[in-house]
Amino acid sequence: MVILILIMLIPVVLLYWYSNHKTTAVLRAELNRSYSNQLEFFQNQVNSNIELLSSWPNLLIHDPDIASFRRIFAESSYFDLDAINLVKRIQNKLSIQESSSNWTTKLYLYSPSLGRVISERDARTYDKQALQENIVSGWDVQKMKDGRFMFSWITVSPYGIEDPAENAETIIKLEFDSDNIRDMLDKFKGDGRHDPFYFREETGVIYNRTSDRTLTNQLIKELSSRTLQDVENRTVIIDNEPYMVNSVKSSTTGWYLVDYMPLSDILKPIQQSNLLFYSAMICLLLMSFTVAYLLYVQVQVPVKQLIRGFQRLKQEDYSVRIQPKGRNEFSFLSERFNSMVEKIQQLFEHVYLEQIHVREARLKQLQSQINPHFFYNCFSFITSMAKLKRVDAVVAMSHNLSRYYRYTTRQERDLVPLSEEIEFVTNYLEIQRMRMERIHYTLDLPEDMLRMEVPPLIVQPLVENAVIHGIEADAEAGQIRVSGERQEDNMVLIVEDDGQGMTLEQREALLVKLTGTMDQEMGCGLWNVNQRLQLRYGEKSGIHITESELGGIRISLSWPIEPEGLPEAEE
Repeated sequence: MVILILIMLIPVVLLYWYSNHKTTAVLRAELNRSYSNQLEFFQNQVNSNIELLSSWPNLLIHDPDIASFRRIFAESSYFDLDAINLVKRIQNKLSIQESSSNWTTKLYLYSPSLGRVISERDARTYDKQALQENIVSGWDVQKMKDGRFMFSWITVSPYGIEDPAENAETIIKLEFDSDNIRDMLDKFKGDGRHDPFYFREETGVIYNRTSDRTLTNQLIKELSSRTLQDVENRTVIIDNEPYMVNSVKSSTTGWYLVDYMPLSDILKPIQQSNLLFYSAMICLLLMSFTVAYLLYVQVQVPVKQLIRGFQRLKQEDYSVRIQPKGRNEFSFLSERFNSMVEKIQQLFEHVYLEQIHVREARLKQLQSQINPHFFYNCFSFITSMAKLKRVDAVVAMSHNLSRYYRYTTRQERDLVPLSEEIEFVTNYLEIQRMRMERIHYTLDLPEDMLRMEVPPLIVQPLVENAVIHGIEADAEAGQIRVSGERQEDNMVLIVEDDGQGMTLEQREALLVKLTGTMDQEMGCGLWNVNQRLQLRYGEKSGIHITESELGGIRISLSWPIEPEGLPEAEE
C-alpha cells in the first residue's frame, strides 16, 4: 500500500513541479518585459524633458530682443535707458522660459564681442577662457563638489566658427543639475520600483534619495564586468541572493537607467504556494502511512495469524490457538477458529483412542485366530500317538504343548524378545520332528537381532506353513532353515524349506490375497502375520515370498528398525 501511494503521489508532485517551473519561467519573462517597458517609458520621459530643454537655446537664439542685444551695444559704448529695458526684457524671457518646465534650470546669454553674460537675475562680465573650455558639442556633464552632476547645453550663433568664445555673436547656455533627475527617480520609486538609479561607467551614478548605495555599488560592479546592451535583463547574485536587474540606455545622454529587485520578493507568493503544496503532500503521505499501518495492524496481521493457524492445522498441529485482539470482526473469527480447532482436537483424540482400541482388539483377535489352528494340529498328533501307544511321543508332545500353552495364555505383552519367539518355534519344531523324523531344522540369527522386540507369534506361523504345505506334501523333503539379517534400515527374518514349492503365478496370487481380506479358502496364518506387521510397523513392512535355494519356498518378514507412524502407547 505504501508503494502504491508513492506511485500515485510521485506523478502528481512531478507534474506540479514541472507546471511550477514553467509558470515561474513565464512569470519571470513577463516581469522582465513589463519592467523593461516601464523603464523605457520612464527613460523616454526623461529624454523628452532633456530634448525639450536642449531646444530652448535654439529657440532663444532667434528671438528679436536677443538679436538686437548685440547691435545696441555694438553702436553704443555705454548703457542707456533703452539698453537697460532690453536687458530686462531678455531676463524676463529667460525667466519665463525657465519656469515653463518642472525642472530647475538656468539659462545664460553670452555676448563674446561685448564680454557680457545675462542670466535671469544678473548681467555681468565673464571669463572667456573658462567659457571656451566648456563649449562642447552635445550635452556636457560635470561632477560637482557636493556629488551632484551638472548638465549643460551650449548653442552658438553663427554656427561653424572656429573660436566661439571670441568670434561668436551670441552663445546661449542651458544648465540643470542631477537633482531634477533624482526627483524623477524618487517619484518613479514611489510608483512601485525597487531602487532605480542612473549609471554611466565613465561618469558616475545618480542615486535616488533613499537608495541602498552599498548594494547599488555592488550591482554596478557586477554589471560592469560585462558590456551592457541597450535593453537588457540580467540575473545578478550578490551575497548568495539573486536579483533581477533591468537596464535601458538613454539615446539622448548615454546614461543607463537601472532597476533591480530580489527574486525572492517576486517569487515569494509562488514559494509560499510551493510550501503549502509540499506541506500538504507530506501531510497526505504521513496520513497515508498511518492509514496503511492501521490497515496492516487491524487487517493484515489478523489475516496472517489466521493463515499461520490454518497452516499449522494443515500440519496436524491441533494445539494451535490465535490470541484475539480488540473487539472486531477478526477477533470474532479468531474466537470461532479457536473453538473449531478445539472441537476438532477433541474429535480427533476421541477417534484416535477408538482406533487404538480397535487395533488392540484386532491384534487380540488375530492372536486368537492363530492359537486354535495350532492346537488342532497338536491334538491330532496326540490322538494319533495314543492310538499307536507311543507314550514317549505323547509325553513329549504334552510337555512341549504345555510350554507352548503357557507362552500363549500368559502373553500379555505387545512385544517380546525375538529370542523367546525363536525358543517357542524350537518347541514347535521338536513336536513336528516327533511326527516326522525326516525334519531337520537350522536356526541362524545374530545376537543383536535376538535381543530385538517383536510382536509375539509372528515366526511360528511361517514355520508351521513350511512344515504343512512344504514338507508334508513332499515325502523327500525335510529341511527347514530360519535365519535373519539387517538390510540397511530394515530387519529381515527368513524361513526356508525344501518342499514342493510354488510356481511364480501361485506366489503372485498368494501375495495378492495377503493384501486383501481373509476368505474361507485361505488360511489365516500368513494373512494374520502380514496384517500384524503392517499394523505395527506400517505399510513398508510385511511378507515377501520367493523361491528358496533349498528348492522350496523362501518367506521373508521385513520391518523397519524404528517403527514409523505408530502411537507411543503401542511402541
